[in-house]
Amino acid sequence: MRRVQIDKIASVTLRLGLEKNAVLGDEIPAVEGTVVAARVKNAKTMYNTLEDVHGRMVQLYPGDVIAGALGHRDALYGFSGYVPEAVKPGDELNVLNLGGVIGAGAQAAPGVGEPFRVEVLGSVLEFPYVGTRVGVPANVARAALPPLELGGALPPVIALVGTCMDAGKTTAACVIIGELARAGRRVAAGKLTGVSLRRDVLQMKDSGAEPALVFTDFGVVTTSEKTAAPTGKALLAHLADGEPDVIVLELGDGLLGTYGVHALLDDPAFRSSLTAIVLCAQDPVGAWGGRQILRDRYGLSAAAICGRVTDTITGQRFCRERLETPAWNALRDGASLVQTLEAHIASTTSSVVATNGAALHAGHR
Repeated sequence: MRRVQIDKIASVTLRLGLEKNAVLGDEIPAVEGTVVAARVKNAKTMYNTLEDVHGRMVQLYPGDVIAGALGHRDALYGFSGYVPEAVKPGDELNVLNLGGVIGAGAQAAPGVGEPFRVEVLGSVLEFPYVGTRVGVPANVARAALPPLELGGALPPVIALVGTCMDAGKTTAACVIIGELARAGRRVAAGKLTGVSLRRDVLQMKDSGAEPALVFTDFGVVTTSEKTAAPTGKALLAHLADGEPDVIVLELGDGLLGTYGVHALLDDPAFRSSLTAIVLCAQDPVGAWGGRQILRDRYGLSAAAICGRVTDTITGQRFCRERLETPAWNALRDGASLVQTLEAHIASTTSSVVATNGAALHAGHR
């Protein structure tokens, strides 16, 4: 064991409450979530910041010692990498994203340049045994929120899905949250899939959501087909436990990505909890394809379409006329978007009440 002063602590480790004066170990479990200290080796002029535990984007410089967590990333835009089979002090790895996810195999990518290269110094140790000096490698899963079962009555749940990353989901989510909050609704929000970064849920919180949770709060660094459904349902259960008026959920990445969106939508319990879906698309082809996937694979339909496809009247007209779906640009027409969603929720609720009432009436015959 040896001590090191950590200069910057990444947001992926937030719930562990790490201190800058850290004790390191040479044993580094090569599994997702293991917290490591690493020294930055190169300088960058783009994509050169780290989200710290306060949500600030802090610039990284050669020589900085950071604390992050092992994980993988499959990015359409940006760096991709994986957890290596073994990790030891002295190994060179890469910072894969702004949230402090660290892995191997990243390559230069348009718009972000070369990845940060970091020298692994050791695992950050925790000391869970009172009165002993026995340290164990920290892992973000240790501080996960306790699981809750998804069940019982839920408030209306609005889910945003997209054709890919950066399709406008977070922007639309924040607009929806802001409109609802200003109308006096208590809104809870969460991000269910993707790679650990608190920026999106912090924006949701700034827009009026309380609470705003991310899958990392449940011990997951990067969601996958295996983890997305249980984590997503646990997050939704926690939000519902606070009895908000509305829940807004963002499914990070795209409908055909690797972060488990398909596993969530395949899950009957999660799928049945959704009241309204907003599809965010980049272009008409994406809007058409997203609509087809929702309908053919999951039996779902979008209550509205947002994203860059709605930046012009041409794209809006395509969605409204060819896809027969309301289309609104979230930034310009936020009030209309929310009115559309509220009307959809009202009609859905009325249909459920009518169906249940008819069944109840039939049962008394």
